[in-house]
Amino acid sequence: MTRAIDSLLEIASDYEAIVLDQWGVLHDGDTPYPDAIRAVEGLRNNGCRLAVLSNSGKRSEPNASRISGMGFSKDQFDVVMTSGEALWRDVHSGIVPERCFLPIEGAEGDADKWADGLAIEVTHELQNAEAVLLMGLPEQSSLEAWQPLLNEVQSRRMRIYCSNPDRQSPRPDGLVVSPGALAHLYVDMGGEAIFYGKPHRPIFEALRTALDVERILMVGDSLEHDIKGGHEAGWDTLLIEGGLYAAQFSRGDGQDVLEGLCIEKAAPAPTYRMRHLN
Repeated sequence: MTRAIDSLLEIASDYEAIVLDQWGVLHDGDTPYPDAIRAVEGLRNNGCRLAVLSNSGKRSEPNASRISGMGFSKDQFDVVMTSGEALWRDVHSGIVPERCFLPIEGAEGDADKWADGLAIEVTHELQNAEAVLLMGLPEQSSLEAWQPLLNEVQSRRMRIYCSNPDRQSPRPDGLVVSPGALAHLYVDMGGEAIFYGKPHRPIFEALRTALDVERILMVGDSLEHDIKGGHEAGWDTLLIEGGLYAAQFSRGDGQDVLEGLCIEKAAPAPTYRMRHLN
């Protein structure tokens, strides 16, 4: 049975590093959760090594700046690793062969900023692109609105590189559709999508290498991404109930809700669970 805890300090000494997801753990997309800043400060003051592992399509530095802009200190985290950073590195090294990308982005200009330092072209002309860079979706996006573009992309047999595999993300007023949902729709249509980020093993291995430790705890709010990915990497895991599944956990016994969600998501049970980062 998953152990319910009230504070990370109850178990922090068992690990060489604690890895935190961003959305749903540290903040809701706009503001930090009430106890999150204090919790991070407490862990750091107790000598814990901390890292952030995020399914963000942007590179690590913009995410570190976003976190610090919410009141967290960059110095509190040994490493900030994002799925966008992992994709950037593979494009830079030539592992990703395409050189001309059609961007799908949360805000205009995100892809141009992400591509800085790469010998590639970002084009908004589909006929000139070799592949699609799917790094974000504008707020209030619906999958139906993207169907005509997906049809055209599939007819050209183009790959989609998805640097944010989340299907949904928490926001102050509820959940929003995330890029992973669009990429999975493309796969269901018979197209090829390559996913970067959790739960895929390479990003966990990259972070383990950067931290250079073995006993790691993954803290996240997604069973499909944080918990499954951490489990498959051989890490212990902790599910935050007040993020992605806040509505479900508000309606019943925590253990019963968790067991049902694990079945629904085909995910392993986390080692620990707690309501919010504390």
